[in-house]
Amino acid sequence: MDFRTTVERARRLKQLHADHRPLVLPTVWDAWSARTAAKAGFPALTVGSHPLADSRGAADQEGQTFEEVIAAVRPIVAAVDVPVSVDLESGYGQTPADLVAGLTEAGGVGLNIEDTVHSEGGRLRSTKEHADYVAGVRAAADDAGIPVWVNGRTDLFLHAADASAVLDEAIERLRALEQAGADSVYPVKIQDDDELLAAVTAAVGVPVNSTAHPVKHDLERFRRLGVGRITYGPLLQLALTDAMTDMLGPWAP
Repeated sequence: MDFRTTVERARRLKQLHADHRPLVLPTVWDAWSARTAAKAGFPALTVGSHPLADSRGAADQEGQTFEEVIAAVRPIVAAVDVPVSVDLESGYGQTPADLVAGLTEAGGVGLNIEDTVHSEGGRLRSTKEHADYVAGVRAAADDAGIPVWVNGRTDLFLHAADASAVLDEAIERLRALEQAGADSVYPVKIQDDDELLAAVTAAVGVPVNSTAHPVKHDLERFRRLGVGRITYGPLLQLALTDAMTDMLGPWAP
């Protein structure tokens, strides 16, 4: 994709976050799912690492190389005329500059970056380490002249035995990501907890991303709780798996 188109899509993605509260970005994994979501009227999409891996017979948690992910993302981006963000897990061991270069060369204009380092046994980056990586991504995007949307994710709630017990630490992490230049923040695994979601959205000044299930969750509830951005993670693909299983059941031998 040419530079001018990439920049235009990046600017459009930023404007969409301002225009929609919350902005819903269906999580897609191939050209078909991307075209289907765009045809349904969604103005932007995100590629999820888990559904992308499943569609390719690979494992989530960086079971593919960065080069393989970018090669798979390229035809997805080319299949639609809307901005596409990409879940790049914890960065696949890439420097921030190389991560941004690969993403934008493929036409991606947003990214999700998490603090679980899968290549190092699933350890959690420290607050400062993760903020420094996000700051590097922000600087690399700025240097490239492309306003890439950076969604800074923390898995702190995911790893905690008691999510409410780590709320203060999670807020500290999210604020550090905001200060590092993240355009939105993403505390995973609290989508069903009204109290935690409300506390997080009240604590930061950028949109908070929440995972949602396209059938089981309610858009208005997320809006009421102050969520600014919604993605489906693997849940859209899982919902379609359930529907496909039900459809095919009567035809099975």
